[in-house]
Amino acid sequence: MQNQQQLQTLMQAGQISGSLSFNGNLSKEDEEMSKSALSTFKAKEEEIEKKKLEVREKVQAQLGRIEEENRRLAIIREELEALADPMKKEVSTVRKRIDIVNKELKPLGQTCQKKEREYKEALEAFNEKHKEKVQLITRLMELVGESEKLRMKKLEELSKSVETIR
Repeated sequence: MQNQQQLQTLMQAGQISGSLSFNGNLSKEDEEMSKSALSTFKAKEEEIEKKKLEVREKVQAQLGRIEEENRRLAIIREELEALADPMKKEVSTVRKRIDIVNKELKPLGQTCQKKEREYKEALEAFNEKHKEKVQLITRLMELVGESEKLRMKKLEELSKSVETIR
């Protein structure tokens, strides 16, 4: 549109400067040429405008399709995030719980090791005392056996003495 105005201005300036006869009037030929050039230019301008509109319509159609695809992709992305979120939350919760249990296990393990050492020490002490008891019982049995022998011997001697006295 702006080009048309510029061309008209240029053509008018050219007509005036190139077509002026000595009397200052435009000749019919020059006027016909300028009308022809102007109509050719207008036809070209209209064709260009028509093509611009076609391209604009194609671009708008492409943009419409792109926007639709973007909406569909956004929906798919939201669905994926919705699927991932509960799993992430659950995994995170389980991991935190594992960390808590690990923290609780550490002192319990140390306590268990301490108790095992104490148990082993107590078991060793028990076994030593039991061994000592068995030795003492064995010694007691020996002493009782010897004492019985001595008493039996004394009883026999006393018995013999009693018999000799009669």
